[in-house]
Amino acid sequence: MLRILLVHNSYQQRGGEDSVVENELALLRSYGHQVELYFRHNDELSGLNRFSIFQQAIWSGKTYCELNILLQRFKPDVIHVHNTLSLISPSLYWVAAKFKIPVVQTLHNFRLLCPQAMFLRKGNICERCIGRNTWRSVIHRCYRSSLSQSAVVSGMLHLHRGLGTYKNNVSRYIALNSFCKNKFIEGGLPAEKIRVKPNFIPDINSAVVQRNGFLFAGRLSPEKGLHVLVRAFNHQSHGQLSVAGTGEDSFLLAQYPAIKQLGILSAGGVCLEMQKSAALILPSIWYENMPMILLEAFMNGLPVIASRIGALAELVEEGVTGLLFNVGDSADLAKKMQWAVDHPDFMLEMGKNARNKYLSAYSSEVNINLLLAIYKEAIADMKPKNILLPV
Repeated sequence: MLRILLVHNSYQQRGGEDSVVENELALLRSYGHQVELYFRHNDELSGLNRFSIFQQAIWSGKTYCELNILLQRFKPDVIHVHNTLSLISPSLYWVAAKFKIPVVQTLHNFRLLCPQAMFLRKGNICERCIGRNTWRSVIHRCYRSSLSQSAVVSGMLHLHRGLGTYKNNVSRYIALNSFCKNKFIEGGLPAEKIRVKPNFIPDINSAVVQRNGFLFAGRLSPEKGLHVLVRAFNHQSHGQLSVAGTGEDSFLLAQYPAIKQLGILSAGGVCLEMQKSAALILPSIWYENMPMILLEAFMNGLPVIASRIGALAELVEEGVTGLLFNVGDSADLAKKMQWAVDHPDFMLEMGKNARNKYLSAYSSEVNINLLLAIYKEAIADMKPKNILLPV
């Protein structure tokens, strides 16, 4: 059995990364591994002044000191890192290197290549920082529309690229799909260190009831494409559209009273809505990595109608597990929604295919084998190699 330290910095707003960490923690422990969690939450930022926040993001002395003590006590075989922004910082990679403990890093977003993390600027895909210095992000105030905050994140990346933190102090990277892996290679991460392992969710063996209508579930923010969906929806021809979630784009729903607003639902509540719906709509306008809501849909036997962009075009197989439409194209989305309404039997069949895809690729049983194989590779890389000297 392995001794594993999970490391995660939670954002102020809960997201999919937090669910991934919780799922992996429970999964590893269920298989008998000793797992501890080093955790910091960005709510801590409220008690810090601006200079301290900037300093923490670039190099956290607190993280270094706390991990220095924790690693001596717990003595992990491997450290698995999820998010480090804004409080954990890249200092963790250096304390791990000090103790010669291998690090596995899950790449949940594109932060190592793009300070804004989504390759999105003014509603359009922007890849100008891939493989280059990220100073352009400062000029355009890409991170939180702030010059100073963009400068800090860009400076962090520039400093630690120069120090070799990401190339030398990480044994294995986990990309969530092939599309993302190729982007990270294009951005300069060592190809030989990147492995593909999707996220997973535990199976709840949900029951399928009569399906009708469409569902959108997630954060109501611009990159999620709610504006594309509401323009595509026609109540008379498409039937019912339910929206679960909240966020800055909530105001869009007020203009469309025919759309059923569900607000924030529990995980169980989302599953119940999925079991009643004919399709999940994923109209994102950015390069989604591995949206947990897609995995939940597949687990519940729900086909997905998604934007044809980035990894979504890889994750949703056209005509097999769902349908694809041109990104940002409300008219094309409306056509696909109408097709779904007109072909309920085909949608049910695609739902069965989606369920089978979940079982073969996104279940706990599949994921634990992939995860442990990556850990063992990372550990093997850190062991001293036998060198044959010439005689």
